[in-house]
Amino acid sequence: MSQDLVLKLASDALETTLMIAGPLLLVSLVVGLLVSVVQVITSIHDMTMSFVPRMIAVFLAFLLLLPWTMRVLIGYSVELLGHLERFAL
Repeated sequence: MSQDLVLKLASDALETTLMIAGPLLLVSLVVGLLVSVVQVITSIHDMTMSFVPRMIAVFLAFLLLLPWTMRVLIGYSVELLGHLERFAL
């Protein structure tokens, strides 16, 4: 394997990882900020108040994004396995 091929594989893997994790992290960030604002306004500082809504929101976002996530992962896998002969020694 050449150095260019290894860099392309690493770049594609990182890009796919960020594409899949990005929306879920963004949902977690937005819900966390909203819950924090509500906690500041109401002066309720309970740890579960921050954790549970974020967990539910990420789970719901994962369910909504699951078909898209599977298409991205299947496309990446097909591309990776389609060029398997290039990776042999």
